[in-house]
Amino acid sequence: MLHTYFPFLTWARRYSRTDATHDIIAATVVAIMLVPQAMAYAMLAGLPPQAGLYGAILPLLLYAAFGSSNALAVGPVAVVALMTAAAAGSVAAIGSQGYHLAALWIALLSGGMMLALGLLRLGFLANFLSHPVISGFITAAGILIAASQLRHLTGADIQGKTLPELIPSLVTTLGTVSVPTLVLSALVLAFLFWARAGLGRLLIRMGLSQAPARLLGKTGLLIAVIGTTLGTWAFNLTDYGVAIVGDIPRGLPQMGLPAWDIGLIQLLLAPALMIAIVGYVESVSIAQTLAAKKRQFIDPDRELVALGLANLGAGISQAMPVTGGLSRSIVNYDAGAATPAAGAITALFIGVALLALTPMLYFLPRATLAAIIIVAVVSLLDLRALPRIFAYSRADGAAMATTMGVTLLVGVEQGLLAGVGLSLLLYLYRTSRPHMAVIGQVPGTEHFRNIARHRVVTDPAIFAIRVDESLYFPNARALEDRIVQALAEAPELRHVILQCSAVNYIDASALESLEAINQRLQEAGVAFHLSEVKGPVMDQLARSHFLADLTGEVHLTQFDAMQRLAPALSTQTLNLARCETARPRLPA
Repeated sequence: MLHTYFPFLTWARRYSRTDATHDIIAATVVAIMLVPQAMAYAMLAGLPPQAGLYGAILPLLLYAAFGSSNALAVGPVAVVALMTAAAAGSVAAIGSQGYHLAALWIALLSGGMMLALGLLRLGFLANFLSHPVISGFITAAGILIAASQLRHLTGADIQGKTLPELIPSLVTTLGTVSVPTLVLSALVLAFLFWARAGLGRLLIRMGLSQAPARLLGKTGLLIAVIGTTLGTWAFNLTDYGVAIVGDIPRGLPQMGLPAWDIGLIQLLLAPALMIAIVGYVESVSIAQTLAAKKRQFIDPDRELVALGLANLGAGISQAMPVTGGLSRSIVNYDAGAATPAAGAITALFIGVALLALTPMLYFLPRATLAAIIIVAVVSLLDLRALPRIFAYSRADGAAMATTMGVTLLVGVEQGLLAGVGLSLLLYLYRTSRPHMAVIGQVPGTEHFRNIARHRVVTDPAIFAIRVDESLYFPNARALEDRIVQALAEAPELRHVILQCSAVNYIDASALESLEAINQRLQEAGVAFHLSEVKGPVMDQLARSHFLADLTGEVHLTQFDAMQRLAPALSTQTLNLARCETARPRLPA
């Protein structure tokens, strides 16, 4: 039982020296990436750099203790940073004490929501975020993230949270662009994009073996940070308008709950819930993908608990909200992380950096951090997904396009809500008009198929229909109308058979419709039958008077129903194809 609530007890018992070696190597590489990324994402969230570094200590320790993924690297990430900036910016001015307080409460609230959902085993609620909606939201958020960093890349005072705000601001501030900042940004971007693949290949050409070369190839961020920091200090680039990070408080974060403000908490409940869901979906998808490569299992509800505790830890340690990061998790996996202890070791390295290295980052250019963000979010952009999804499903394509459009033009929260809302509306519309097929027997078989798609045999006295959807309040009347229409069009009709092979649920409204159909058919002298009813649906019907009042019967299969109601035709149809096969052919 303890292992269920404290997963670290499982892997700690078998922890070996080999595991420790792998975890230390992975933690070293991830920490090298995480230090600049954490500061960059804090800047994206509108918070001081240390808020990102603090988000890589206690949250990582908590996830290591309660998480179920060996490879997931928890910490600040770009999308959650953007959502945090949007939520906190709606209640306080960026850089103010109220803004930082709002960010802390966002971490606490989202963490509390994740924890509650995990303990109640409600992780399935995240399934209401369809993949097209998530894909569209992340792509649009990536575009906004990149656009929001133009102010740091150019040195111009470009403001705005959406494209209609950012683009005019960019145009009006073109004359204030800092050329040294722009040149520095271009050099850093070029190096980082090259280093993603070129640094590893260069090391291999220099004689290093493939595995260490691939790991050292991930140190491009660190090289960029060291190089630009030294260059800014050596050439006094601050005198030429290059903005720097400045003082970063030395030491570990102070622990404690932020100031209580019930009004602020009420304003942040909705955005905190969205941040919790997006963070959870992103983390679990990454964790499950990496776990599948090693045939391991990830418990989504346990992940909710672990991520919830990680965010609660962020809230009480002056940090920004956290979740699993894609690029760092892949690096963590490739570096050979054996257990969640790799995350705990990463946290120790970040703590050492806060105690000893922060003074060395004084001259770190903000343009470097902006370039790091740009390179990181490029992997989020999947612009080819929209036409691909549209070609497959117009409804899903519309949901994705709406999510992207509203996110880019109105805001991240509104975009996500619009995508989820439209997806639900389209689902209700689609299921309110279920596909219904009039079916007949395929010659030579016991199978029944759509008369519009197959050559089948039917009996004019029998109307057999298959509804390819569960029956519930939006679509119950559609089935009733279709059967009444058939009754009016076929005076010779004596039996109606509803094939329920695709019906997984019948709600109270649909039950009333079935009762009404049974009553109308009885008044017209027509028997109403059911076939291929699933066990759970039969259990539902058994709790009502419907089966007792049914004018016909419930048949195990559609063939059984036809054998009972039209035995001669059914048998003849079954033998029809066999007879045609056995019939001698005339010579050509």
